[in-house]
Amino acid sequence: MLSPTPVEILLVEDNPSDVELALHALAKHHLANRIQVVRDGAEALEFVFCTGAYAQRAIENGPKVILLDLKLPKVDGLEVLRQIKADPRTRTIPVVVLTSSREEPDIAASYQLGVNSYIVKPVNFEQFTEAVRQLGLYWLLLNQPPVL
Repeated sequence: MLSPTPVEILLVEDNPSDVELALHALAKHHLANRIQVVRDGAEALEFVFCTGAYAQRAIENGPKVILLDLKLPKVDGLEVLRQIKADPRTRTIPVVVLTSSREEPDIAASYQLGVNSYIVKPVNFEQFTEAVRQLGLYWLLLNQPPVL
């Protein structure tokens, strides 16, 4: 589904329950009506770099923020992060890792690759909803990105 308006949030998540919770939290708080969901790392890279199914997109219309799970099929989240932060066209897009992994190597690798924030998913519904609401508020309304 190609959208003529720029996407505000790219949600990279393969767990349907987490996708549903995140979309519900953002909609409930009227934080974003332009959300693109991709279910694996390969599709995330196609979306960000405007290839494959997303070749019609303009890379300049990148998302305001990427919410990235680490444990993804096809291409893992760390590799997605590595490619986004390595490319001058996309390196300034804020990437927030939103994952269930509390493993120190994942946290360290994410920051070494340039992640903007690392958040461990809360397990309960209310905490998860609140975390997503706060993420949306901060990255969409409060954060001031550079003008490129």
